[in-house]
Amino acid sequence: MDALERVVRARKILEEVTPLNSDCGRICGHACCRQDENGKGGMLLFPGEEALYHNSADFTVLKDESVVPDGAIVTCFGHCDRKERPLSCRFFPLRPTAGGKAVMDRRSSWVCPLYAAGKEGLSPEFVSAAGEAAKILAESEEHARFLAALRERILYETREEMLWGTEK
Repeated sequence: MDALERVVRARKILEEVTPLNSDCGRICGHACCRQDENGKGGMLLFPGEEALYHNSADFTVLKDESVVPDGAIVTCFGHCDRKERPLSCRFFPLRPTAGGKAVMDRRSSWVCPLYAAGKEGLSPEFVSAAGEAAKILAESEEHARFLAALRERILYETREEMLWGTEK
């Protein structure tokens, strides 16, 4: 199974489940869907996933080398068809790990009120599906490398925040 096939499989697992049994975007005003005041933001695309957005009028793909040299992010206009959402959106506020687990994404603490409650505050069906999708990705060497690089990037951002007191 190649990288794109794994992404498609993981997206399918996360297609019908959400962090809450209601629209969690109503709690935060869809903060994870918007760019910040500097026009920054978007959701990271997993290896192979960019191919799904080449002909999309609802999303914009931008190069982003913050995690991997050939990386990309996708931005939307604040609302999209659930079936078209990128894998990062489907996992949020969790993130998959290279070890095949789904953990709270430290970056979500900056925009998501659900972060404080941890995994216990999320729908058990969502947490279970995220874990299953994470395992599928971690079985791929390409995704495992990407997820390890993502972890390092998050650790770097966290250290910078602790050292300099910057807030996201």
